[in-house]
Amino acid sequence: MSEHPPAGVVDDVDYEAVIGLEIHVQLKTSTKMFCGCALSFGDPPNVHTCPTCLGLPGALPVVNERAVRFAVLIGLALGCEIAERSLFHRKNYFYPDNPKGYQISQYDVPLCRGGRLGEVRIHRVHLEEDAAKLVHLGQSGRIHGSDRSVVDFNRCGTPLVEIVTEPDLHSPEQAREWLTLLRATLRQLGVSDVNMDEGSLRADANVSVRPAGSSELGTKTELKNMNSFRFLERGVRAEIARQVGLLRAGEPVVQETLHFDPSSGQLTALRSKEEAHDYRYFPEPDLVPLVVEEEMRSAARSELPELPAARAERFERELGLSAGRAHELAFRGELGDYFERALAAAQPAQAVELANWIPLLVERIGSDADPADSNVTPESLAELAKLVGSGEVSRDAARTVLTTLVATGGDPREIVTREQLGAITGEDDGLGELVKRAIADDPDAAEKLRAGNMKAIGPLVGYVMRATGGRADGGEVARLIREQVAQRG
Repeated sequence: MSEHPPAGVVDDVDYEAVIGLEIHVQLKTSTKMFCGCALSFGDPPNVHTCPTCLGLPGALPVVNERAVRFAVLIGLALGCEIAERSLFHRKNYFYPDNPKGYQISQYDVPLCRGGRLGEVRIHRVHLEEDAAKLVHLGQSGRIHGSDRSVVDFNRCGTPLVEIVTEPDLHSPEQAREWLTLLRATLRQLGVSDVNMDEGSLRADANVSVRPAGSSELGTKTELKNMNSFRFLERGVRAEIARQVGLLRAGEPVVQETLHFDPSSGQLTALRSKEEAHDYRYFPEPDLVPLVVEEEMRSAARSELPELPAARAERFERELGLSAGRAHELAFRGELGDYFERALAAAQPAQAVELANWIPLLVERIGSDADPADSNVTPESLAELAKLVGSGEVSRDAARTVLTTLVATGGDPREIVTREQLGAITGEDDGLGELVKRAIADDPDAAEKLRAGNMKAIGPLVGYVMRATGGRADGGEVARLIREQVAQRG
C-alpha cells in the first residue's frame, strides 16, 4: 500500500472558518407590514388574512410606521448609518408560501448600513415582510393517498428586519455567543419577542473555509433557518467539517443552500445558491421611497436604553465582576434587573458576592425562569449574601437557606436561627475538637500534610464539614488543621 496520499489529496493544510450571519427578526407590532391584519401566534390557520397579504388583484400595500420606527431603533443600537431615503423592492420567487409571487423587501438602498455589535461588523439592516408558514403533513397526514403540505397564511406579511453581518466570525462557538448578544440587545430594545421556538428570531449562516493565514475567501454555502443557539452551533460545526473534508480530498466546495437536521446531524442540499439576479429585483411600484425624518431619528435616540454590551462593561468596570459573570447577568436582562435590585439593598462592596448567588438561584428555580417571579425577593438574596460575607453563615449552610427561600420565601436570618444553621467559628471549642478527631482518624493524611503535600488536607476538611453539616467555614477549618498538624510535628 502506498504511503503517499492519492493525487489531488491535500491533508497537511490547516483551515480556518469564515462565517457570516443573516438574522431575520419578527417585529413586535400589532399588525402586518403592509396591511391591517392582526398578528398573533398560535391562532387557527388562515384567520388573519386580507386581499393585500394574500396578493389578490387590486390590493395595495401601506407601510407600517411602527415597523419603521423599530427598524430605525435597531439601526441606531447597532451603530448603523440611517439612510435619509431608502427603497422597497420586489424580490421575485415562486414558492407556495409566497402568494404574490414576490416578497416586498429592500435591495440596493436599504434603511441601515454599517455598524457594529461587539467585534462583528454589520453590513446592512433592512425591512421586509415574512412569508407564510408551510406545514408538512408527512406520512401520517396523507390526503387522497399522497403526501401533502399545507399553508398557514397568518404569518404572511409579518414585519421583518433582516440583519446581515460581515464575515467576521471564525468558529461555531463564536457565532453562538454573538447571536446570544444580538438577541439580548433586541430584547432590551423591546422591538421583538426574539423567541426562537416560535420563529420570531431565525438565523441563516454563510460558511466557508480557507487555508489558515489566507486573506482569500473560499466558496460559501448557506445553512437556512436555524431556530436555536445549539442548532446553529451544531450546524455550522458540521458544515465546517464537511468543507474541510472535501478540500482535503481534493474536491471542490459547491455554492449551495443546505439544511441541517439536528436529529440526525446530517446536511442535505436544498438548492443551488441564488444570486441577486435570480430574484429579478426591481423597485416596488406601489410604494414611494421611504424617508425617515429627523423627528423619528431623534425620538428613537431618546428611546435607546442601556444595551447589554454596555451593561456588562459597566458591571466589570464599576462592580469588579468577572467578564463571564458580567455577561451572564447583562445578556439576560431579567437577571441583570434582579441583580441590580438586590444590589440596591446591599453595599457595592458586596457586588461580587451577590452576583455569585444569582446562578445558584437560577439552578433552583429553572434555567428559563425569571427570579423576580420566584419566592426569593432581591432583598432577601442581598441579606443572604450579607450573612455569608460577615461570616455568620457558611457557604454550604447558605445554600441550604437558599433552597428554603425558593420553596417558601421568608427572611434568611430567621431561617438561619430556626434551622440552627449559624456558622461554627474557630473560637468554638467544638470545632477544635472535631479537627483533632479528624487528624486522629486519618493519621496518613495528617502525615502527608506534615510532609508538605497540601492536597492531603482535603479529606480532613471534608470530615469536619460533614460533621458540622456544612456550618463550619472551610477556610477556618483548613487553618485549624494546618495549625494542629504543625503543633504535633
